[in-house]
Amino acid sequence: MTETKTRSPEHRAAAGAIGGLRQDLIDDAFAYRPLPPMRTDGPLTRRLPGRLREHAGWTPHAVVLGAALITFMAGFADTGNAGVLLSGLLPAVCVAMTLIRPVGAFWMSMTLTPVFAVFGGVDGPWAPSAFFANLVVLIVVAARTRPRTAAWMWGLTLLFGTILENVAGWHTSSNTTAMAVTSAFALLIVSLVQIRREAEREVTVQRTVTAVERDRRTLLEERTTIARELHDVVAHHMSVVAIQAEAAPYRVENPPPELEQAFVTIRENAVAALTELRRVLGVVRAEGYEAPDAPQPTLAELDGLLTNVGEAGLPTEKTVTGAVRELPQGVELSAYRIIQEALSNTLRHAPGATAKVEIGYVLGGLGLRVVNGPPTGPVKPSPGAGHGITGMRERVTMLNGEMTAETTTDGGYEVTAFIPVQQVTSDVPVEQS
Repeated sequence: MTETKTRSPEHRAAAGAIGGLRQDLIDDAFAYRPLPPMRTDGPLTRRLPGRLREHAGWTPHAVVLGAALITFMAGFADTGNAGVLLSGLLPAVCVAMTLIRPVGAFWMSMTLTPVFAVFGGVDGPWAPSAFFANLVVLIVVAARTRPRTAAWMWGLTLLFGTILENVAGWHTSSNTTAMAVTSAFALLIVSLVQIRREAEREVTVQRTVTAVERDRRTLLEERTTIARELHDVVAHHMSVVAIQAEAAPYRVENPPPELEQAFVTIRENAVAALTELRRVLGVVRAEGYEAPDAPQPTLAELDGLLTNVGEAGLPTEKTVTGAVRELPQGVELSAYRIIQEALSNTLRHAPGATAKVEIGYVLGGLGLRVVNGPPTGPVKPSPGAGHGITGMRERVTMLNGEMTAETTTDGGYEVTAFIPVQQVTSDVPVEQS
């Protein structure tokens, strides 16, 4: 049996480097990769007029083609009409080729370099037009690929120039050193820009993910708070059911055994439901949570809330319309919390403003409206965590209602909600204040 030897870290690093070289510069070297238009939502392009902004996306293409024209003119000035094809046109084609086949343009530039040198009659591997063309190609390809690819290209360029010098004997007037230094400086700048852009993209992605996770956590926290509050309401009803089921047989003289057994079953189910509710509350209870020692508030305690916010610096006017009637405890609690949160947001975000609370009892349910004016006075608004609106929407959605929250024309804020409630017959006289 052949034993498989574990490769050393050096061997794995070398294999990875060779694989990276093959992937970056050999595999699909001449693949068609057109340069896409530049984004026009940057700080400078946003200020351009509409028509000019539409064409600003082609700025990189214009720059590359301008560099190709400069390369052609440099070759023409160096050799004249006779050698313009080899010393001017072909290097310009290499530069323009970076727009569609960047890696292929690099290989084409490297292949034609000795031809340019021989035909141009220079004592060195890089003719002026070839020097400029190869430098532009390196910069464009590095900008369109990765820093690792730029490093490979720079190394191959230095190796290729050194081999040409040794073969042709250009030791006295070599310009490979100038090419190496100039291209290294240019590639370093391009790579730094690429790394910075990549870092900015990663930061943007992380911020987006963080914002999504924060919103999700906020939503779960609000739902947990609502569940804890509604636990008391549901537990109260289940306790009433259990007590009434236990007392009901004693209110009937000689009840049949079937009726007694039915009430016993009802009581047992109510007690079991209470037990499960306590377990659920233990699951959703936050660390350090203490159960309230008072009943959950309803709209009957709203005047006390308005008095408290008034003492805190928010004068509030309350208006009640319609036939005031008893509502389910869950609706009363949610309505109270919505008004409480809306007024708390006003205290934080609109110091010095006044507020109005409108409660409308209609046939189909309960309407709420809390509106405040713009902030006044020297106190600056306090930044919020954004939990308030989320909690209000969750309460309204839980009750199959509708809610809107938006700024008003005068700079204030308005929260409106409608909670559907089945009509009951026990109404009391209208109260307005």
